[in-house]
Amino acid sequence: MGVRKSCCPWAPGNADKIIRRLERDIFPWIGGRPIADLAAPNVLATVRRIEARGRLETAHRALQNCGQVFRYAVATGRAQRDPTGDLLGALPPTREKHMAAITEPAEVAALLRAIEAFRGTLIVQSALKLAPLLFVRPGELRRAEWAEFDLEKGEWNIPPDRMKARQPHLVPLPSQAVVILRDLHPLTGRGAHVFAGRDPKKPMSDAAVNAALRRMGYDTKTGMTGHGFRAMARTILHEVLEFDQHVIEHQLAHCVPDALGTAYNGTKFLKARRAMMQRWADYLDRLKAGAEVVALPARGAA
Repeated sequence: MGVRKSCCPWAPGNADKIIRRLERDIFPWIGGRPIADLAAPNVLATVRRIEARGRLETAHRALQNCGQVFRYAVATGRAQRDPTGDLLGALPPTREKHMAAITEPAEVAALLRAIEAFRGTLIVQSALKLAPLLFVRPGELRRAEWAEFDLEKGEWNIPPDRMKARQPHLVPLPSQAVVILRDLHPLTGRGAHVFAGRDPKKPMSDAAVNAALRRMGYDTKTGMTGHGFRAMARTILHEVLEFDQHVIEHQLAHCVPDALGTAYNGTKFLKARRAMMQRWADYLDRLKAGAEVVALPARGAA
């Protein structure tokens, strides 16, 4: 079993961590065998060694990494199938850790009104307003540069070096986002960074949005951080607005390879994503105005 690359490119730091995990916990037991000869029991026995050390979460991660290697082997003709799919439920579940997020529409409406009333700098307030609209990762938003935006076309093209999967990502801009950016441009548009920091040659602090949320009464205890806008959008887009999960995952820039190992494509489902982003922004406007608040269905409800 060998690994050269994944069907979904890993960020350099993450790649080093995964390789170390494979070298420490997988390769000594099955790394020398042809990958086509490996079956589910071979992989399970290996990851159970990790579980036996009390490292259940690491065992799950190692199993996931093995699956990525097998899927790449299938896509490149080195194996016939990925046996890790047969191991669903073989390991005990881990306790899930979720980023703090608000997903109930009524609570989202209150948060949006709090953001509208926020009395901080225009730069931070603009970032706060764009965070729920665009639901990109906090670092992607914070380090945005004006050169990446085409406000006439309503597009933000994030370069690969700032993306987790090291792939370029296109964010269709709803009209509301374009208005916010045009309003901010006279203040920071002469520099590189959309959200300039105290030193205009650098972006604002990575703590700025979370600090603003804390000032508004939101934090991990009350259920919201800058990263939580992604979970907010993902949940409501699927469960309330009923958008296709594949369209949502692509807009989130989640690397979800298909059966052939094809990784995330920054322009896939683009027409559907444009429509989704505008409808999402319109929905948030209605929530903020109190015109549309529908509770999410209870978990497990028919």
